[in-house]
Amino acid sequence: MATGYVLINVEPGFEFSVYESIGRFDQVADSTLLFGDYDLIAKVVADNMAAIAQFVVEEIRQIEGVQNTKTLAGAEV
Repeated sequence: MATGYVLINVEPGFEFSVYESIGRFDQVADSTLLFGDYDLIAKVVADNMAAIAQFVVEEIRQIEGVQNTKTLAGAEV
């Protein structure tokens, strides 16, 4: 299993609707609204990092209001 953390910026006024949309995906283990440089963070779990990257591009970035994302790969130690 791979874990990624997706930092998300959204258009003003779309924070809660994007938060609700992200929470509906099975791949999202947790999500939190933020204050600061990013509006949301989502913990994404999948079989591998390629599946996480595909999920971000095909699902998260397609949500209305999402402006950009930054995905951080979780380290396995």
